[in-house]
Amino acid sequence: MTNHLILVTGATGSIGRLAVEEAVREGHRVRMLTRRSGQKALPNGAEVVLGDLTRPDTLTAAVAGVDAVIFAHGTYGSVRNAELVDYGGVRNILLALGDQRAHLALMTAIAVTDRKGAHDWKRRAERLIRASDMSYTIVRPGWFDYNDADQLMPVLLQGDRRQSGTPRDGVIARRQVARILVKSLFCPSADRKTFELVAEKGLEPQSLDTLFAGVDADISGAVDAVHDATNMPLSDEPQTVLDEFRQIEGRRRARAGSVA
Repeated sequence: MTNHLILVTGATGSIGRLAVEEAVREGHRVRMLTRRSGQKALPNGAEVVLGDLTRPDTLTAAVAGVDAVIFAHGTYGSVRNAELVDYGGVRNILLALGDQRAHLALMTAIAVTDRKGAHDWKRRAERLIRASDMSYTIVRPGWFDYNDADQLMPVLLQGDRRQSGTPRDGVIARRQVARILVKSLFCPSADRKTFELVAEKGLEPQSLDTLFAGVDADISGAVDAVHDATNMPLSDEPQTVLDEFRQIEGRRRARAGSVA
């Protein structure tokens, strides 16, 4: 296996730390982005880099030379925090990458298209990932660790139709979310796909390729995921969001022009 260098944001959080462990177990080198020094008992193959997702000037060292980024950071409830961290963190990492190519895996949430407060900012982060035109997978997990012990069969849904705001929408183990984020990075059948992730009764498969292959890829040039409701027109977005979207999109076009 190629020894890739993966940057994990939210690396000390409940999903991020599991993604770090999974990536190391898979033979990758891992760079853990954190705002605080003094991390202890790091897995072999992991390093810490200091940086703040809300401060672009602190992210240059974090992205230097990386082959992939796992966005495992996230906030809950506060619209302002979602804007600064969930959305702003993705924007700032993409801008820090500049012309550097990387595989991207972004975690948002099930029901992200429900137009409820903070979810709009998570959805805008998804749009930036698509606009970057890099290889990506966007994972929208259900409710963490509400699954039963025998509920380990991952199911990938599309269209984001489960929006009750309760565990009835779907449940999934944190460990499985981390595994799928890592596995998606260099898997061709996961490329440019967005899906909701839940679990049903059954065993966890050894390989995820068939699961990834069973969902539709996003439409090239579309701002939203394939099968999603078109209920957040780009034309209605705040001007700052439009400007940042076009900035990311413009870098993609510049890269395409240089290749041509």
